[in-house]
Amino acid sequence: MTVTVAIETPLQDDVRALVGALNDHLLPLSPQEFQFKMTVEQMAGDDTTVFVAREETGRAVGIGALRVFDREMAEVKRMYTLPEVRGQRVGVLILDAIEALARERGIKTLKLETGDAAGFEAAWRLYQRRGFTRCGAFLDYPDSQYSAFFEKRIGPEAAS
Repeated sequence: MTVTVAIETPLQDDVRALVGALNDHLLPLSPQEFQFKMTVEQMAGDDTTVFVAREETGRAVGIGALRVFDREMAEVKRMYTLPEVRGQRVGVLILDAIEALARERGIKTLKLETGDAAGFEAAWRLYQRRGFTRCGAFLDYPDSQYSAFFEKRIGPEAAS
C-alpha cells in the first residue's frame, strides 16, 4: 500500500469521518472527562495544521495534527489510523510529517497527551520509537491516572 501524507483542511467529510472514528475508538478506553478532543472546527483554527494520510485510491486512512502554542512548544493532537492499516507505518509517516513542520517552524519541544490505560499500548510504542519520552502534565491537562504525557526536544539544542 502506498500512502501519502499532506496538509489538508479537516473540514472534509472523509476527515470528519476519521475524527468520528477516533472519538468512537476512545469512548470505552477512559472516562469522557479525561478525553481531550478537538473538534474539526477547532482543528481548522490558525494554530493547528492537520495532516491526512491517503492511500493511492485517495481514501483517507489516518490523521494527525500539530497545534502550535509558541516557538518553544507545540502539541501533537488527534493521531489516528484506521484499524485495517495499523502496523503499516501510517502513524510513523504522519508523526514524521508533524515533526518536520515543527522543526521548520523552529519549535523546540513537541509534547502530547494520550491515554494511560489498556488500548493505548500501540500509541505509546509509536511515540517512544520516534524518540518521545514520558514527561509530566503540561498546559491545562490535569495530572491523572488516565493520561500519559510525552515530549520530544527537537530544537537545535536537542542535537547536542
